Amino acid sequence: MFDKKHSITLLFNANKVYDRKVIEGIGHYLQSTKVDWDLFLEEDFLCRIDDIAEWGGDGIIADFDDPLIREALHNSQVPVVGIGSSFSSEAQFPNVPYVATDNLAVIKTAYDHIKQKGLDSFAYYGLPESESKLWASEREKAMLSVCAQDGYECTVFRGQETQADTWKESMSVLGDWLDSLPKPIGIVAVTDARARQILQVCEHKGILVPDKISIIGVDDDEIARNLCRVSLSSVAQGCVNMGIQAAKLLHKTLDGLALKHKNILIPPLGIVERQSTDFKSLKDPFVMQAMHFIRQNASKGIKVDQVLDYVGISRSNLEQRFKEERGHTLHIEIHNAKLSKACKMLKNSDLPAAKIADICGYPSLQYMYAVFKKHFNKTPREFRNEGEITAIAV
Repeated sequence: MFDKKHSITLLFNANKVYDRKVIEGIGHYLQSTKVDWDLFLEEDFLCRIDDIAEWGGDGIIADFDDPLIREALHNSQVPVVGIGSSFSSEAQFPNVPYVATDNLAVIKTAYDHIKQKGLDSFAYYGLPESESKLWASEREKAMLSVCAQDGYECTVFRGQETQADTWKESMSVLGDWLDSLPKPIGIVAVTDARARQILQVCEHKGILVPDKISIIGVDDDEIARNLCRVSLSSVAQGCVNMGIQAAKLLHKTLDGLALKHKNILIPPLGIVERQSTDFKSLKDPFVMQAMHFIRQNASKGIKVDQVLDYVGISRSNLEQRFKEERGHTLHIEIHNAKLSKACKMLKNSDLPAAKIADICGYPSLQYMYAVFKKHFNKTPREFRNEGEITAIAV
């Protein structure tokens, strides 16, 4: 028997991946249960709350990170479930059923990832304090806390709000901060958007990533990721699960059931590791330069001679240094970089093998087939369907 039909409104400014995945989770709950809800969401995904008090529906799921939404729903006459940031103080949680991203777990996941790379200097790039971004302040406190527990200091930089008219000034100030940091260092950025700013400034100033600065963001935002020349590591949040749990809370409230937990914290899904934290402790500056050039250009079909031109020393000199630091030749490093990218694309995308071969710098699909047969004794198709990503032999 279906439940009573209810009219539910979703109050989100869904212009970010976080909000859209929360809404996706609400949709998953509707599809997997017998709830009969009419959902209202603005066609342009913007939230308009001017007349929300006059709305005659049955329930609301809302973004409580937005102070205007929180205030508008303060005396709501219909059941409300909030979604937003966790807080270090229990008193800061709103007085409604609430599903929160676990900021401490998010930041600890990012911090542990870069610490496990062997780094022992840490920094945090946040946002200016704002009532509308309390989650950023919570993540900053979390970063300082996890570093202090391990006996590390953490340099915090909030920077400026970025706008078109102040962009150059903001990036210049960010560059000065990056120059002042000890190297190598691991930086946790409050969002992928802030992490991308660091990547852009590093490229402009010639700071090697990840050899000098390893960077990790939060959200695994595809837009931010694709705007970076260096692929960005990120913490994937459990946003879909947040939407599911929020819909479940509202469902129980509408059915008059008692709630066991008023506040539910959702941990992150984990790390999506990419190039920006692929840190290996290298001491030789020429090897660092060579590695940087190879990471940036391996998929363009480069040869050893182009690496030598970039670094500016003789082949015998660089090959000797490379073997001492990396244990193999420049040619193998280029080969491994292309193969590793091809493996990840086969596993993590639906692109045809021929397209992947072209993107990864192989002269033909047949050539890539020969590489995979030699290395894995599998074709690219067999690798995609059966194999796990295997460590590249050196």
